[in-house]
Amino acid sequence: MQEWSWKSFFSSSDKGGPVVEMNPQGSTGADPLPAPGIVRSLQACATASGVFTILAADHRDALRKAIDPAAPKSVPDARLIEIKLDLVRQLAEVASAVLLDPLYSAAQAIVSGTLSGQVGLLCALEEQGYLGDARGRKTTLIDGWSVELAGRLGATGVKLLFFYHPGAGAAAAAQEDLVRALVADCRRFEIPLFLEPMSYSNNPKVEKGSAEFAALRRRIVIESARRLGALGPDVLKVEFPLDVKHDPDQGSWADACAELHEASPVPWTLLSAGEPYATFQDQLRIACQAGCSGFVVGRAVWQEAVSLSGAERARSLTEVARPRLARLREIAEQHAAPWHTRYATPTVEPTWFRAKDSPGTRAAARPGGASALRHGGRRI
Repeated sequence: MQEWSWKSFFSSSDKGGPVVEMNPQGSTGADPLPAPGIVRSLQACATASGVFTILAADHRDALRKAIDPAAPKSVPDARLIEIKLDLVRQLAEVASAVLLDPLYSAAQAIVSGTLSGQVGLLCALEEQGYLGDARGRKTTLIDGWSVELAGRLGATGVKLLFFYHPGAGAAAAAQEDLVRALVADCRRFEIPLFLEPMSYSNNPKVEKGSAEFAALRRRIVIESARRLGALGPDVLKVEFPLDVKHDPDQGSWADACAELHEASPVPWTLLSAGEPYATFQDQLRIACQAGCSGFVVGRAVWQEAVSLSGAERARSLTEVARPRLARLREIAEQHAAPWHTRYATPTVEPTWFRAKDSPGTRAAARPGGASALRHGGRRI
């Protein structure tokens, strides 16, 4: 692909960000594998062929709203737990891993026996929403929760969803510092970090769903993958790089996904981001053909079931959601690039465990152990 300059990436039309000049480098495929413990966990999160087919059920307030749009705050915690366990019970065996939250699903699914030991477990780290104003969003972590505790629970990965705009100045820098700290923490405990940057407009006059933002979205998503992937996460969980409501041309979709793959230094997966199932199916096929390593899907698969109860919900999950998830898995298995193809396999010496760094361990972007790392006053 022809290289092009990012010199005018953030013009005055997008307000508030410094001008950056970068050229796509892409992955050489020769980066060393992560540490053995991280490799083992990534294997546990993927299919036998190395493709991620992950079911997302870590939603909290968004799930309350889906259950009762008129009065989401009236939905009790017990209802969230009940629905999340139903999602795991009916769908997890079709997935390579499930993404759950520590409040209403992860421990409950383990203790109840709902989550099989043959399915990987990712745990969310982030608190809902953000601090700061809408143009400079900062993420906080769930109070009292940590990478270490996720590892003790038996998680095979952790996930951080956070808002990020490369042109948001100090707010972007603060988000990058959070990522560096988490990368160091995950290296210490050898737990994979799945990083999920969510784009937003830093211009108060431009809404994310608008045609104006759609014209910027490709550049924002791809530049975010380039910058954040370089900080050392193990997998990126990425929005589709185009707003397909404003750009329905699948040729453009393929070109944008190819550019995203070239820019990302690490394996990447596609998130459904609330897209309709039929749309996400097409997005996934094109993304996987471009080099994507699978998907993390939630509402696109199960959204109709959560407003139902009892036998009706079980029927919707088995007759609608389950076939959808199975079809997405078929697409990924047929077209996706296994996550490990982005790495070169090192030689493992008999004394590997005595070394300061295990074979293939990528140096953390910032040194330090979990006990010393804090963000916003909270240990992470």
